[in-house]
Amino acid sequence: MTNRERIVATGLCQKTDRVPFFFYFGPWAGVEDIWRTQGMPEGKHWNTVMDFDAGIANVPVQLGYFPQFEWKVLEDKADTQIVVDYSGVTQEIRKHGASVPRFIDYPVKDRESWEKIKAERLNPESAERFPANFDETVEGLVKADKALQLGQYPSGLFGGLRDMMGAEELLMSFYTQPDLVRDMMDYLTDFWLTIYEKVCARCQIDIIHIWEDMSGKTGSLISPAMVREFMVPNYRKIRNFADDHGIKIVCVDTDGNASQLVPPFMEAGINLMLPFEVQAGCDIVEYRSKYPDLAIMGGINKMEIAKGKTATDAELERVREMFTKPGYFPALDHLIPPELGYRDYIYFCERLREMCGV
Repeated sequence: MTNRERIVATGLCQKTDRVPFFFYFGPWAGVEDIWRTQGMPEGKHWNTVMDFDAGIANVPVQLGYFPQFEWKVLEDKADTQIVVDYSGVTQEIRKHGASVPRFIDYPVKDRESWEKIKAERLNPESAERFPANFDETVEGLVKADKALQLGQYPSGLFGGLRDMMGAEELLMSFYTQPDLVRDMMDYLTDFWLTIYEKVCARCQIDIIHIWEDMSGKTGSLISPAMVREFMVPNYRKIRNFADDHGIKIVCVDTDGNASQLVPPFMEAGINLMLPFEVQAGCDIVEYRSKYPDLAIMGGINKMEIAKGKTATDAELERVREMFTKPGYFPALDHLIPPELGYRDYIYFCERLREMCGV
């Protein structure tokens, strides 16, 4: 099978010639710099030190704000800066090294600010959303045997609104401004599908990816009833679009414990989910037993891999049966952390390659 065929078949939980061997998530910022001090060859990167499959590629189309907000430094401190980023979010960030920002303010607060952003930055007809070399780039991806994906951060309903309003304001707005939340989710869905229609007229897409990050360690940030009320109708609209355009996989990326989300998402036509964080209580062996028709990506505990060979062997043994059933994309349960050293990463990749049958 080709890489593209294998990915589509795996996403449909069909039998394949072997298990896919590639990683969707790369390392945290700065990890590769650390790895170069630990022996990673110059000129190599996390996804080129091993002979991975071609994997998945996003088609080059702008799905967020256009034009983006201007990046501005509002205050320069000794170790941090207060900035407005390209998404219009005011936050305090460290000058050196990666860290979680301190979020201060968001661009959407009410109906008026939403209507302003919608008019000024969310026009799906903007021709500039497509680069001049779009067709040439896609042709190169096809020749490289990549599976073609539409959608990435920030194209999600809960996730997209959270980045526009902030988590606390969004969660409150389900009660205080439900009509606004519904209108934002409805508009964004139609906005993306308008752009997707233009893309599908120029190439065949394999995957629609929806980014949410709407779970914490103990479960979803909103109830399954709210998911069904606010999100599922739009998910069904996306699934219908996918079916009408021969797109086989509709995927949701949500961190944390996704146990409450799987049933409504599958009802809406989602057939692939990731990353199944182990520290949030996700056990992919249990998920596979409960949901045999759901394709699963991730679920390998990154922190166990960081402990070395013995822990790596034990962690891979824990999920071994996933490799014997269709519908599994083996991967860590999120970005590669700095605790995971280069030699441990290489050992993990080598073991994984053997288990994938490459």
